[in-house]
Amino acid sequence: MTEDAARHAEKMKKRKEHQDKIVSERQVEKGLLIVHTGKGKGKSTAAFGMAMRAIAHGQKVGVVQFIKGPWESGERDLLRKFPDQVEVHAMGEGFTWETQDRERDIRAAREAWDMSKRFIADPEVKLVILDELNIVLRYDYLDLAEVLSAIAARPEGTHVVVTGRNAKDELIEQADLVTEMTQVKHPFRDGVKAQAGIEF
Repeated sequence: MTEDAARHAEKMKKRKEHQDKIVSERQVEKGLLIVHTGKGKGKSTAAFGMAMRAIAHGQKVGVVQFIKGPWESGERDLLRKFPDQVEVHAMGEGFTWETQDRERDIRAAREAWDMSKRFIADPEVKLVILDELNIVLRYDYLDLAEVLSAIAARPEGTHVVVTGRNAKDELIEQADLVTEMTQVKHPFRDGVKAQAGIEF
C-alpha cells in the first residue's frame, strides 16, 4: 500500500468511527413535519419520491394537491396503481392567476383542507403529502394557526410533507426538516415548454 493510500485508509477509518458513534446516538423515532420550499424545481417531485419509499415499505399514503388541477400527471397516474396503499386527491382548480376568483380559491382550499385533516388524523396513514399548501397559506386562504395545530396533533408516527414556495416562518419553525430548493437554471427561460416525465 502506498503512503497516500495508507493515509486515506486511516482517515476513512477515523471518519467511519465518528459516523458510527453519531448514528448510534440517534435513537428517537417519530413522525416528522417536512417542508419543501424555495423557487427551484423539485419540491413536489421530492415529496412524491418519499411516497414511493413509503409504498415500498408497505405504508399507507394520503396525497392532497391544493393548487394543481385535475389535469393528468405522471406521478398521480403512478400512485393510483397502488389503490390499497394510496389515496390521491387533486382538489385545486388551477393556479390562482388562472381562476382569478379569490372566493372560489378559498372554497377549493377549504375542501382540500378538510380532506387533509382526515388523512392527518388517521393513524393508518403514515405519510401525508400536502402539495402546494404553502401557496394556499401565502394567500391566507386557510388559517395558519388551524393548520399548524392540526399538524401538531397528528398521531406520533405520521409524517407530513408540505410543499410550495414561500413557506410561512411559523411553519418552518414547527418543522423537523426544511429543504429550500434554489433555482440556478431553468429551461423555461430559454423557451422550453413543460414536458411529460419532467414537469408532469
